[in-house]
Amino acid sequence: MSPWRRRELLLGALAAAVPLAARGRTTPQPCPAPLKRGARIAALAPGTWLEREDPMLDLLRQRCRLEGWRLVTPPELWGQWRWFSGTDEQRASCLRQAWLDPSIDALFLVGAGWGSARVLEQGWSSPARPRWCVGFSDCSAVLLAQLAAGSCGGVHGWFGGSNTQWERLSALLKGRAVAPLKGRGLRPGVARGALVVSNLTIATSLIGTPWLPSLRGTILVLEDTGEAPYRVDRQLTQWRSTGLLNGVRGIGLGRFSWAEDDVLPGDFSMEGILEERLGDLGVPLVHQLPVGHGRPNMALPLGVPAQLDGASGELSLPAPH
Repeated sequence: MSPWRRRELLLGALAAAVPLAARGRTTPQPCPAPLKRGARIAALAPGTWLEREDPMLDLLRQRCRLEGWRLVTPPELWGQWRWFSGTDEQRASCLRQAWLDPSIDALFLVGAGWGSARVLEQGWSSPARPRWCVGFSDCSAVLLAQLAAGSCGGVHGWFGGSNTQWERLSALLKGRAVAPLKGRGLRPGVARGALVVSNLTIATSLIGTPWLPSLRGTILVLEDTGEAPYRVDRQLTQWRSTGLLNGVRGIGLGRFSWAEDDVLPGDFSMEGILEERLGDLGVPLVHQLPVGHGRPNMALPLGVPAQLDGASGELSLPAPH
């Protein structure tokens, strides 16, 4: 067994041995060094397999080139095993190697679908050091696990979309200030805390695992797609019942989309469910933030200080030092 593999197994065992309750609150962590010209970006698919001709990869390659970055596509990116881009062990090994490679400056998780949590099940635990890692949707599992391990640098975002969307993501990776995101306030008040951003269904699937970070003292931002209001109600009821929302300082809601025929006459609307399940927690609540599936999907970093204004509906990040 190689030395780095022994080290990773030890790190994973230590992470799994620490009870969630002992991890305390999620506090702001130092960010990775800003990306500069010449940076190398690894494209990884921890879930669903990709087509070689996927036009989104060409778009990412072009955008990286304009930034002076080089996109690295390891051979494993084109693997396929059933629905996934390789077996669980192959995908975990690819993620591990890229994460530990000192010549790689950032990871872009370009495949979603499902399967990212199966990579975590293989024993992968990110070392507690800053590391740029960009993804969303099913890849939220990797971002949350990164934060739970004490590593800052996870960014909930997507490399596609408009130039404005890309410019925000690239600005975050280059350590530059970004504009506040504007939503609509539902409950007033101003909250400050470390930012945690995720797809609701993916975060719910991590309850009871070592990969869900503590939410105490945080501003929590959630989004989802394809889940009818009654299923979102079930998930948020579970969050309430487990006490996960105790100590959250503010909640922002991104885009929640679903099939209209999933809602029957007399049912709660999605907005009604979200407000009813989250509006009585005594913390600022904002919805309609431009975050999540659909466009725009504006990037947000995990683990950094943020401020949520429940009256104005603004979610802002402090200017980098």
